[in-house]
Amino acid sequence: MIGSIGVFDSGVGGLSVLAEIRRLLPDAAITYVADQAHAPYGERSLVDVRRRAEAVTALLVDAGAALVVVACNSASAAALHHLRRRFPEIAFVGMEPAVKPAAASTRTRAIGVLATEATFQGTLFASVVDRHASTVAVVARACPGLATAVEDGDDLRARQLVSAYVGPLVDRGVDTIVLGCTHYSFLATDIAAVAGDGVTIVDPAAAVARRVAMLLPAAPAGPLRFVTTGDPERFAQQLRRLTPQFAGAAKVTAS
Repeated sequence: MIGSIGVFDSGVGGLSVLAEIRRLLPDAAITYVADQAHAPYGERSLVDVRRRAEAVTALLVDAGAALVVVACNSASAAALHHLRRRFPEIAFVGMEPAVKPAAASTRTRAIGVLATEATFQGTLFASVVDRHASTVAVVARACPGLATAVEDGDDLRARQLVSAYVGPLVDRGVDTIVLGCTHYSFLATDIAAVAGDGVTIVDPAAAVARRVAMLLPAAPAGPLRFVTTGDPERFAQQLRRLTPQFAGAAKVTAS
């Protein structure tokens, strides 16, 4: 497989996945697209998300991507199967809620999943639960507003929402919480603090990066590029705040 790696999300959440990919493939040519003019995906219809996912994938393919990482649970739920049919020559790696490892490790036989409404509406989530968690209780909690708080850097609002969403999961007896939105990786410390010491937080970002490295172990060397459909200066500020290791890596361009 020859070609660069493309990564996309509606905004900054996928940067958590990009960080893990870059750790395994530090010299790989990677283009990251933040579709911020249409963010957040999690509050859009599945049809709308599918349309945007196809448009962004086409942009990455035109830029030379041979492998595309759908670094967004909402987009994976709404569009991953569609993208594989639409672009059969491209390898795709999507975000699947890490229900399988959570179900295997829970002691209370109860796991929680934090995600967007769009993620829970897609068939992908139901399929994962059916295949891997039929013998445990799965408590799904949609988290409206949480991804937006991460995008906006509104730490106070994010902490308030984390408390509102995580507390009831703990009350239901879950001992494992799956982060079903890439934005939530940036709140893992806050989520763990509310959940308490007896609750394990499962973030699939590292597993996704390992899958990318397995599919494209000899990724061509090249620059790390950032593209946004929104405001480039705002995205550059978000890079400095959330992933300062990337802030000076490349100029943010508009699409």
